[in-house]
Amino acid sequence: MLDDVSGWLLTQQERGNPTTRLDDVHPPGVAWSEGNLVRPLVHGASYFAELFDRIEATRAGDLVLFTDWQGDADEQLTGRPGSEVVEVLGRADERGVDVRGLVWRSHTSAIGFTSDENLRLGRALQRRGAEAILDMRVRTGGSHHQKLVVIRHRDDPSRDIAYVGGIDLCHSRRDDRAHGGDPQALDSMAEEYGDTPPWHDLQAAISGPAVHDVETVFRERWEDPTTLTRSPIILVRDRLRGLDTTPDPLPEQTPPPPAVAGGTHVVQLLRTYPDLRRGRDYAFARGGERSVARGYTKAVGRARRLIYVEDQYLWGNQVGNVFTEALRNHPDLHVIAVVPLHPDVEGFSRTAQLVGRRRAMLDMMRAAPDRVAVYGLENDAGTPIYVHAKTCLIDDTWASIGSDNFNRRSWTHDSELSAVVIDTAETYARTLRLELAAEHLDRDPDDAMADCVEPAGMFAAYAECAAALDAWHAAGRPGPRPPGRLRRLSPPDVGPLTRLLARPFYQLVHDPDGRPKDLRRADEF
Repeated sequence: MLDDVSGWLLTQQERGNPTTRLDDVHPPGVAWSEGNLVRPLVHGASYFAELFDRIEATRAGDLVLFTDWQGDADEQLTGRPGSEVVEVLGRADERGVDVRGLVWRSHTSAIGFTSDENLRLGRALQRRGAEAILDMRVRTGGSHHQKLVVIRHRDDPSRDIAYVGGIDLCHSRRDDRAHGGDPQALDSMAEEYGDTPPWHDLQAAISGPAVHDVETVFRERWEDPTTLTRSPIILVRDRLRGLDTTPDPLPEQTPPPPAVAGGTHVVQLLRTYPDLRRGRDYAFARGGERSVARGYTKAVGRARRLIYVEDQYLWGNQVGNVFTEALRNHPDLHVIAVVPLHPDVEGFSRTAQLVGRRRAMLDMMRAAPDRVAVYGLENDAGTPIYVHAKTCLIDDTWASIGSDNFNRRSWTHDSELSAVVIDTAETYARTLRLELAAEHLDRDPDDAMADCVEPAGMFAAYAECAAALDAWHAAGRPGPRPPGRLRRLSPPDVGPLTRLLARPFYQLVHDPDGRPKDLRRADEF
């Protein structure tokens, strides 16, 4: 049994946010809850199917809360008519369920963002009676990137559940293990990903007292007195459209759900909120909160054998520094990272992203060239799989699933939420790691994974799988395709002049810094 939980997790003081009430229900100094059960839901199809059933089962007096970075009213949770997001939430509200949503307003669709879709979702839900608010209380160029759903039941708190992860209620997310893509696809992905981009993602389903903590994250944002947008023009336009711009009070928060029988999962929520500046700080995060950066840094510093990452970006020197220090200090430590084969954007934005990826990869590989490996994924047809997952597993002990990526933007600039699990029975992280490994190695989920249990074995299995598939492609794809989905990635080849030109765009647009000036100067979080 693990008895060193406090050595892995942040204390209340280490969270660094004295203005939050997130930890008020926990014992003094403790910033986590015990007695939970967390189930990783791999793939959007798994998550959406369960979410559909859970919301359909709600009744009058229950509460459904959600946040979204991107939302599509017509996205079908099950692939069948009647399972559209707006229909499922609208029916719940009509049954007497209290449905509340915070949807990021988004930057304009004219530059590739989703303001039109998010506005459509907010308006459609408001017409159905649900209170969905378009929230632009962000730093300039920033976003609300949290993706959570909380369901609380008036008459049976043992059924309460929260979902935290990387999956928005939108197009392209409803993919499964075969990775053929969501038939309701985005139309803004890079050409390599095809008409229905394969999409790899995760969401954590949380039962137990930690549901109360996730609810508190929502409530703090909902109740924040800061105006929803700094633009008076947008506020006037919203009122002319009949949009709700004043969140109604929430019902009083009920106590945490009971501990789950046999629940061995300790859960800590990590968040990012930026320093908004100009006296506009969140009431619950004066100067911002950077517990994502602090929590990852603390956990990576304890790594001794294996850090396994699946991430959308893995960018920049701040991220690289966290890993390189651990790699230099611990000669048995290995790092495996799974990221997209290609950025989801094209043109100069792609170049800027590759500059960030190059820097992080080079930092790690220079520190330990034989102990760091980075891979992308493709499906059986050879189409790249877009890795949107945000998970990190350290020594089969510390496991996170959330909305945050390994980059400075997620660690300082946008709102983010991650659920960290420490399993006192010491099975959760290893089970998830082997489940992901089985998929990427193209093995049956019930196959024995004995060769991947030990870190060195998994490192070797990934390398052998990728080498065989890479060689098959290099030879012109002769004969049967080797098993597996892994393709080895090297640091992007970006010339020095291109790097020089792209770096300002990368730093200001793709990976900005949301820290207060004193922390920037000290390069601390």
